[in-house]
Amino acid sequence: MVRLEEIVPGSRVRGIASRDFVEILAARSFGPDAVEVTYKGNGTVDQTVLYRSSEVELELASPTRRFAFDGDGHLLRLASEALRIRLAHLFDPFVAVRSSQIEALPHQLTAVYGEMLPRQPLRFLLADDPGAGKTIMAGLFIKELLIRGDLERCLIVAPGSLVEQWQDELSEKFGLLFDILTRDQVEAAATGNFFAEHQRVIARLDMLARAEDLRKRLQAAPTWDLIICDEAHRMSASFFGGEVKYTKRYQLGQTLGSVARHLLLMSATPHNGKEEDFQLFMGLLDSDRFEGRFREGAHKVDVSDMMRRLTKEELRRFDGTPLFPERKAYTVSYKLSAQEAALYEGVTRYVRDEMNRADQIQDGGERRRNTVGFALQILQRRLASSPAAIHESLKRRLARLEARLEEESFSNAGDPLPRRYPKQSRCRHGMKMTLKKLPRTRLRAWRMRLSIRRPQPAPSQNSKPKSHRLRSSRAWRERCAVPGKWHPPLLPDSRARATRNCAPIPRKTPCASSAARHIAWPNVRLSAQTTAQSRRPG
Repeated sequence: MVRLEEIVPGSRVRGIASRDFVEILAARSFGPDAVEVTYKGNGTVDQTVLYRSSEVELELASPTRRFAFDGDGHLLRLASEALRIRLAHLFDPFVAVRSSQIEALPHQLTAVYGEMLPRQPLRFLLADDPGAGKTIMAGLFIKELLIRGDLERCLIVAPGSLVEQWQDELSEKFGLLFDILTRDQVEAAATGNFFAEHQRVIARLDMLARAEDLRKRLQAAPTWDLIICDEAHRMSASFFGGEVKYTKRYQLGQTLGSVARHLLLMSATPHNGKEEDFQLFMGLLDSDRFEGRFREGAHKVDVSDMMRRLTKEELRRFDGTPLFPERKAYTVSYKLSAQEAALYEGVTRYVRDEMNRADQIQDGGERRRNTVGFALQILQRRLASSPAAIHESLKRRLARLEARLEEESFSNAGDPLPRRYPKQSRCRHGMKMTLKKLPRTRLRAWRMRLSIRRPQPAPSQNSKPKSHRLRSSRAWRERCAVPGKWHPPLLPDSRARATRNCAPIPRKTPCASSAARHIAWPNVRLSAQTTAQSRRPG
């Protein structure tokens, strides 16, 4: 039982609207026997008038303290620790550094906390020199986003030889576990899409670029919070003949940029010396900004807000000392002996003369001149290496020049065949050939062109000669009976082109018992000796 005078704002009373407790928001008296109350219960606010006769049905809840401190202390500590970690970046700006197994360097901290974290969303190219620790920077950035609750799904695309290194570095130094994408995992995916089932993935660059099905699954998967591309300079495109040639890797880069909120490209060599190719590459980060054909002198875009590059000379420790030893180039002079000086003068004179001659070559074009000039400069490098090195180089060059001179001398029709190192073989039609000893590759090529085979046995009396290889014996004898007509040796159809290119000297008498004729070929001299019996089948 509750008296009307005890009903005040803030009290909890049961029996006004239902059997549940309601909270009194306001109470107004209408004389000694009636009170108008405004209460809140079941999410609604209502009013009613209570009379003295209603006191029997009313029940006042027992008063309780607002903070009783009688809950589970372990749960309270867990909840407070989770909230502290979530807000740790507000009190400790380098919380990811202190919670990782690394010793960060100044340029790594400035890259993560000065260049990447303030950009939302991130489209950035990290192009520091090799050895700067770009993997450490990427790991710091990933962990910082995880601590701030801004990252759930992360994809790392790297060359095939670096995926295991990425997995080990992230696990050992930052405690981040990533799965490496393999074909077995793709086929074993329960939903059919591996990218939708895993939150942290490391994939091989060429595997994604070449597999069209993986790219489609990548586009169908939920959006990635962060995608990191290592060795991103491989995703390149180029201008050729007024058109842009897009590689599959470049198309993969465009796909990755469309499915990621943050995109980070890492490369130590982003520029190949061609401004137009570099701007195509930067188009992966901002396609609108780098849209259109590059025009020399007119299409120059500042990329300082999207790219950071530090050379090894700019990398320092906290105490200001250089991270890498200073590189100094200087010349060490030494005195040559009389023989070394003579060798140096001879090689220098030879190079100077040949260089001048190479400049005068016109028929080979610019490419020919550059090739010869580069080959001759190699001799000076070999000379600076050691006398033995230049000796071997000159010996090899002399051998090549002698071989070329000998081949050109034998290409004339009037020159005799060389007697040294003969190699003989016989064609199926009985033509006996003598080949000069040539380099192995060239000799193999000539043998393929001439279709040189081992001697084949004559067809038997009962076997029919094939029409495309041998003519019938009767037709051959009838043609041989015609006087004053020279009959060429029988050749297979596969050697018809080689026969047309020859310049045979006709025999004076048909079907002579022994004759010789000479055939002139480029860089090779053939001597064919045939007999009437060898020409006749059977």
